[in-house]
Amino acid sequence: MPRTLSGLVLPTAALLFACQGQRSVVTTADPIILTLTTTSSTENSGLLAWLHPGFEAQTGVRVKVIAKGTGAALQLAREGNADVVLVHAPALEHDFVADGYGRARVPVMYNDFVLIGPADDPAAASTCTSATQAMAGIAQAEQLFVSRGDASGTHVKEQELWVASPLELEPGSAGETSRQPPGAWYHAVGRGMGPTISYATERGAYTLSDRGTYYALAFDDPPRTDLQILCEGDPRLANPYSVIAVDPARFPHVQAQAAQAYVQWLTSTATQERIDAFQVGGRQLFHAGEAPPVVGSTGSPEGPTGS
Repeated sequence: MPRTLSGLVLPTAALLFACQGQRSVVTTADPIILTLTTTSSTENSGLLAWLHPGFEAQTGVRVKVIAKGTGAALQLAREGNADVVLVHAPALEHDFVADGYGRARVPVMYNDFVLIGPADDPAAASTCTSATQAMAGIAQAEQLFVSRGDASGTHVKEQELWVASPLELEPGSAGETSRQPPGAWYHAVGRGMGPTISYATERGAYTLSDRGTYYALAFDDPPRTDLQILCEGDPRLANPYSVIAVDPARFPHVQAQAAQAYVQWLTSTATQERIDAFQVGGRQLFHAGEAPPVVGSTGSPEGPTGS
């Protein structure tokens, strides 16, 4: 009879878990496939391709990545179609756990959002002192703004910024509670971060991006966008990422032990150091650990132009 971990038979050829400093080997017939639903930024940036070979080599578990916006990633998990989620919308994450779908929300890393746009900056966004002021200026100048419009973490953050602005909003395209500014200058495309930046690049438009995906495109060889960072460093632009194992009490079929092993591995010292080491174009994309508390409004991360 196959050996088990905590009484559960795990279908993998040689599964090695490193949990709390101890190792357990489980041998059975078939490999485990761990389904991770995650935001597109972790995939588009190349971070997961950088990290996952280490997890697979250590455990024998293969990770199947489904990259969508945070809202869609969490919805897949709510439907029982994921074992673990890695996302970046704290309010949605808290609801996911409170509703009984996730075991616990565990901070993993953080970076920030940046407002990007054309170098000539016709809305003068780069002269503003806050992200909300910059975005209100884009609206007042009726310059093209491209929204993901997909209930992703980036879209949620964008909506927070619009709500904090003095603009009058109308019902949005991403569900009953979404709001967006009116006007033909505002385009909600319902696409991931990479395609949204590509569309904005083609149109010479503004958009909000996580720094990781922007760096991955701007410092590719050759670059895939010529849009520039025009507003950054506002505390409102903080972008924390968390990992949540789906609760087996809700969905008994999930790979609960493999998911918990993934959470422990992702937050281990070795993996956290590897997250810090991940770079594109010589620039660090993510910072390991929990995002620091917001104090004041200074401390802008270095952008591609040093701004």
